[in-house]
Amino acid sequence: MALSTNPVPLRERLIFALDVPDVASARKLADALGPSVEFYKLGLELFMDGDYFSLVRHLTAMGKKVFVDLKFFDVPATVGRAVRRLNGKGVACCTVHGNDGMLAAACENKGDVKILAVTALTSLDRGDLDDLGFGCDPGALVLSRARRAFRIGCDGVISSGLEVPVLRRSVDNRLLVVTPGIRPVENRPADDQKRTVDVRQAFLNGADHIVVGRPVRDADDPRGAAEAIQRTVAEVFADRS
Repeated sequence: MALSTNPVPLRERLIFALDVPDVASARKLADALGPSVEFYKLGLELFMDGDYFSLVRHLTAMGKKVFVDLKFFDVPATVGRAVRRLNGKGVACCTVHGNDGMLAAACENKGDVKILAVTALTSLDRGDLDDLGFGCDPGALVLSRARRAFRIGCDGVISSGLEVPVLRRSVDNRLLVVTPGIRPVENRPADDQKRTVDVRQAFLNGADHIVVGRPVRDADDPRGAAEAIQRTVAEVFADRS
């Protein structure tokens, strides 16, 4: 067991992926979730609605933390300027999905925003990585990218829960590890997430945060589903003491 020792408020360890088609739906869902969620991830689908930053302002006005998950990938100068534009907007962190130059440019311009480097998407398995020309297993790729990200100055990484134990053994524990692809039960065949773990295992493996979307969003009672996850998180960290 390698529970995170980073000082993260307990109820902020759950990040809810607010993956809905438009800002109006996002606001309605956030209001319904109320105090069950304190940290939100806003992704590409919402960005395309055109009113993304009004939602950022709405959530921060509610006292929530916001994670901008746009996976910046462009020439380093453009990535740096894009990250700089997030300063002062109440954004807690953002993702960069690129090489060393892009990560360095993001870190140089991050201001009050934490930079999270994407290692390998949880929707990719070994076959997908072979198709993309990486020629290595996901664990090796995640570890290589995490080491470089920490050396460059990133605050954390996005990593499947399957790879977190090796990160905790091989990379500085100060590195924040955010784990998406959380599933409460075994994946359904149609699920596009392939490298998954459940809530308890993600934290026992050493994750600082988990990102949960569909298991909360698609529940009959989203607020109840989020609170159930919060109870599990509390139990895991209570066991440590």
